[in-house]
Amino acid sequence: MIHALIFDFDGLIFDTETPDYETWSGLYREHGFELAHERWITGVGTHGGFDAGVELAELLDGRAGAAALRSTFSERYRARCHSAPLLPGVADLLAAARATGLPAAVASSSNRAWVEGWLAHHGLREHFVCVRTRDDVARVKPAPDLFLSAAACLGVPADQCLVFEDSPNGMRAAAAAGIRCVAVPIAINADVELPPVALRMRSLAELPLAEIIARVEAA
Repeated sequence: MIHALIFDFDGLIFDTETPDYETWSGLYREHGFELAHERWITGVGTHGGFDAGVELAELLDGRAGAAALRSTFSERYRARCHSAPLLPGVADLLAAARATGLPAAVASSSNRAWVEGWLAHHGLREHFVCVRTRDDVARVKPAPDLFLSAAACLGVPADQCLVFEDSPNGMRAAAAAGIRCVAVPIAINADVELPPVALRMRSLAELPLAEIIARVEAA
């Protein structure tokens, strides 16, 4: 039985990933290069992997440093994120979880200030009993630490939780934690090969929560 829900953040609740890729792609093109999607996607859902700023600085061979490139990126990226809405179905799913008494947590490889700031911006913080970020664990996704920490905080065994994820790294983390996973890849990642999951959806608006849980439990 499913007794708790754990949500990824970036790309699942709030699409920060499309502006991330598009902002870096714009910077690459300004300098005469192309950012390979297959390279960028390896860093989605984790931290400390592929670094577009470092790669672009290397391509520029000293004409611009990674720190300066990241500063330009950050200014443009935050402006785009600020105007981005919640992803479809998020608000309804969280309301349904509250109505049925299912506690929820966020487990994100981003830092706490980033996650808490956007949850507050969208008025969602009250829906989550726990927020676990890279500030709370030794290893981020695809390691299981974030999901295990969230389950422990919720007081629910890992095998009685259900994870919602958009990235392959997050799905691998859920599998490593022994937690069933619903994959909800956003459009920019829709063609990426995914690890095995209990259920795949086009968006969180595709099915009501009761139907999602019924399908996962029957899988």
